[in-house]
Amino acid sequence: MTRNIDIKRIVVYLVFAFGIAWVTALVIYLTGGLQNSPLLAPNITLALVLLAVVYMSAPTMAHILTRLITREGWQNVYLRPKLRRGWKYWLICWLAPGILTIIGLMVFFALFPQYYDPSLSSLRQMLEQAGKSLPQMTPWTIIIIQLFQAMLIAPFINGIFTFGEEFGWRAYLQPRLMPLGGRKAMILMGIIWGVWHWPVIAMGHNYGLTYPGFPWLGLLAMVWFTFLIGTLFGWASLRGGSVWPAVIGHAAINGIAGIGVLMAKGNPNPILGPMPVGIIGSIGFAIVVLWIFLRPDALEMPKAELPQVQEDAR
Repeated sequence: MTRNIDIKRIVVYLVFAFGIAWVTALVIYLTGGLQNSPLLAPNITLALVLLAVVYMSAPTMAHILTRLITREGWQNVYLRPKLRRGWKYWLICWLAPGILTIIGLMVFFALFPQYYDPSLSSLRQMLEQAGKSLPQMTPWTIIIIQLFQAMLIAPFINGIFTFGEEFGWRAYLQPRLMPLGGRKAMILMGIIWGVWHWPVIAMGHNYGLTYPGFPWLGLLAMVWFTFLIGTLFGWASLRGGSVWPAVIGHAAINGIAGIGVLMAKGNPNPILGPMPVGIIGSIGFAIVVLWIFLRPDALEMPKAELPQVQEDAR
């Protein structure tokens, strides 16, 4: 029956999800961290490979291992696309991260115009360093192409890697927290997901190493960000009955998150923006999440899809 939270399986899952990821982070730290990781090939470091292949896959490995160890079976794995029911949530997750990211960076630059660089000098410098191998294009042409790729192509390509996280978080852990109620489940999901990122945040991922309050403000800001996007992805997966909207949404945000950096000059505080991981940069996502939280039925899960608490899980 679905009367309780399946504590045993949740604990087993979290031990695997955190254990695999944090051991991987320790290897990255001991081999030079994110900044000084050894090169395996041009522009490919050991840290990049470990992050993409092992760290990001830890939630999926935890999902599979937990089902095997606890003999849970393979019901309700959230892999069926269910396009007839969920196509609009696929579309929302494909386009909304880009739109909301642009809203956030526009608000940030409106509040801190001293950091906006209309000449795109940072991008110009990058193009100059790239040499003559690139076709002759203006920086704003590059930005437009980047936006096009990030909003239309990146969700497809990046989904290969973001599946590793979402098949764990949204397809396994989230349904097992839903008996607490949708809002509580999303808050817990956001905290857990944010804390799971902490080792790489402490090594400079997303926010760097030089912002005021390093690393503590970065750790807290990451929890805020994962709560916001986790709620958006969680809502889309609930309404669509599938993990795929979350996979697409996560891939989309990864594809466009850095666009604001190309438009910035000076040293803006990354805890604030312009990237969506900043408090101001995430304002578009915050508005959407507020709308989701205010809707009484938005975060309800159909009873038929709730995992059962079986006798062997007590």
